[in-house]
Amino acid sequence: MPGSGGGFDLGLLSPVTAGHEDPVSDVAVLEALVAAEIHLVEAFAAVGGLDQVPDRQRVLDEARELASHSFVERGAPATSRDAETPAGIEPRDLALAAVAGGNPVIPLVKELKRVAGPAVKPWVHRGATSQDILDTALMIVAKDAAGHVLAGLDLAIDALDRFAREHRGEVAAARTLTQHAVPTTTGLRAATWARAIRRARLRLTATRDALPAQLGGAGGTLASFVQLLGPDRAARLPVAYADAAGLAAPDAPWHTMRWPVTELGDALVQAIDALGVLAADVATLSRTEIGELAEGTGGGSSAMPQKQNPARSVMIRSAALRAPHLGATLHTAAALAVDERPDGAWHAEWPTLRELLRLALGASAHAAALAEGLRGDAVAVARNLEATRGLLIAERLSIVLGPIIGADAVSEIVRAASLGSDLALLVHNALDAANTAVPHSLDDLLDPAAYTGLAHYLVDGELGEGPFGLGTGAIEIVDPTAPAAEPEHGPYDPFDDGSQLPAAPPRPRGFDPFADPFTS
Repeated sequence: MPGSGGGFDLGLLSPVTAGHEDPVSDVAVLEALVAAEIHLVEAFAAVGGLDQVPDRQRVLDEARELASHSFVERGAPATSRDAETPAGIEPRDLALAAVAGGNPVIPLVKELKRVAGPAVKPWVHRGATSQDILDTALMIVAKDAAGHVLAGLDLAIDALDRFAREHRGEVAAARTLTQHAVPTTTGLRAATWARAIRRARLRLTATRDALPAQLGGAGGTLASFVQLLGPDRAARLPVAYADAAGLAAPDAPWHTMRWPVTELGDALVQAIDALGVLAADVATLSRTEIGELAEGTGGGSSAMPQKQNPARSVMIRSAALRAPHLGATLHTAAALAVDERPDGAWHAEWPTLRELLRLALGASAHAAALAEGLRGDAVAVARNLEATRGLLIAERLSIVLGPIIGADAVSEIVRAASLGSDLALLVHNALDAANTAVPHSLDDLLDPAAYTGLAHYLVDGELGEGPFGLGTGAIEIVDPTAPAAEPEHGPYDPFDDGSQLPAAPPRPRGFDPFADPFTS
């Protein structure tokens, strides 16, 4: 993978996964490259390609022994290697050796054939091209890494669901364009975060499960495999290869059709986007002058011991700022994937996809810990709710009082209250002057808790408990190319905007669109 020094950088330090096994480390990539070569031998066996070999089982056994070939980090102690294992190759050495041919598979195959047993040696990399092995290895790594990301998202969702339940009725000030707007609830905020993460999780799951193996030979025609196996067995080989690698079967070689990479990148970016909103809200609401939320374990300061920085939110936001640009790089590389193998665009994908996976791994891990330890401060929420002296319900006053005392009178009440006058007294005097009464009690009209709409039900619906059928957040991933199903119309849905109403009956011949239907 291209590095700044003109060589190949097979990886960067990953502080977001420090202390944990890094599923996209250099060693993980090299293990996947070796696995991709081994799975090709297994695929040959699965389609009958080894049937004429005198000792078929020996070929398979020697192929699997290649997995024990030790790839070690520079400086690893010799005692970490099995005494029976051939000397290992260091990732840096392989990266440097990859410069001459433009990818690490070329020197890797040379090394594998050096240590391979005599029975399997002729079958190592047989008929394959470097892109077959490298793309398949990246898909293996990506699938494993995506599983770790999904585990973090699951923990974050569960924790946010609990937090939403606990704060379901806690009325708070909603903010639009940074300003107090109308009442909401702390629980609804958490349910909204969880809903977005849940949606991203579903998309990432579907994308992970669709990651395909790559097998096309030098030009994407499988000609080498047809020559070796005949057309029937060659046609079955990609499916057998995918099955051995634990990946989806490709419908065709995708050497220059890079949708597996861009769709994965898009799903990762969407997940990081959702986590970024969570982190940005927590960082904002944990400001000293707001104080409605706090991380369970705040980060300290080297110079200011009183500070408890929202460190996890900061790390997630860092990932969210970088991820979209990495996703854009993947799309740029995909758009420039020319000929039957790209000249540079393919190479640009490798470090980009790995860095994006690292960001998703770190962001999801931090989000899980953030959500698990998230704390709310009900006193601060109540204090901020009162900051505008009741004007959070100005919208309600317009709706309720406008038809009674007129819009101008309501605007005057809001103006006077914003200057410091008592809102309840202003409303009382306006109603008295109009010689009318509000259709609600005055206390209820001015109570922010009475103007949170369906916030409670939206929280319950997100958790699968609401009476309005908001569901459990289980969102079906629909194939856009599939024919549309006939709509089913159930009971009245208060959230329906009318777009799902049954189609109007056909108009009779001679229909006049300007006719009055009540007189015709």
